[in-house]
Amino acid sequence: MDMAKGISRGFVCALAAAVLGVGLTGCQDDSADRADGDGPVIIAPGKPGEKARTLSPEQAERERPDDSPNAADFAYVQRMIEHHRQALTMTALVPERASGEPVKRLAERISAAQKPEIGSMESWLRKHPAPAAPTGGSGQGGHAHHGGMPGMATEGQLAELGEARGEAFDRLFLTLMITHHEGAVTMAGEALSGGNNVAVEEMANDVVAQQTAEINRMRSMK
Repeated sequence: MDMAKGISRGFVCALAAAVLGVGLTGCQDDSADRADGDGPVIIAPGKPGEKARTLSPEQAERERPDDSPNAADFAYVQRMIEHHRQALTMTALVPERASGEPVKRLAERISAAQKPEIGSMESWLRKHPAPAAPTGGSGQGGHAHHGGMPGMATEGQLAELGEARGEAFDRLFLTLMITHHEGAVTMAGEALSGGNNVAVEEMANDVVAQQTAEINRMRSMK
């Protein structure tokens, strides 16, 4: 019975570590000091139809998937910060110009969600500094600022929004923000298909879930 418990615990630990993307060195067999003198071991579940493997903590650490950020991860984070900032520029216009309370509440939710998301992405960039752009500005740094981003409002559209009042503002705000959100979802999808970093994947999934729901809500408000 004790052996069965040990194996079961090892299986759960290894599975949890695989799902969460964390190291396995803390998930060790309760019988760390084995009678044969070997060190602690980790039971790693095999693929369907395959047997579980017994690994040392060192082996388990070496076999962890590499989630080092790639070009798609850097591009997404850098560009989405700028994308979110424009959304905040648009929501800042709402309190003094919108006529409808639903639009005002929507803008408050967007602002409350995207401000901390910008903070999280900036924190990620501090932890993972982007590679220096090659001469000529073709690297990710240049791409983040000069590459076209889907859904971004033009300077002319922002100026028009800033001049609008009342119901005309509400209609234009919803039109522009729906397009803006759709662009964010597109960018998140690109990160999910081309990125490699787990943290970026989580951020992109959050954007897809949250902004898809808000798109549906805004469409019902028009």
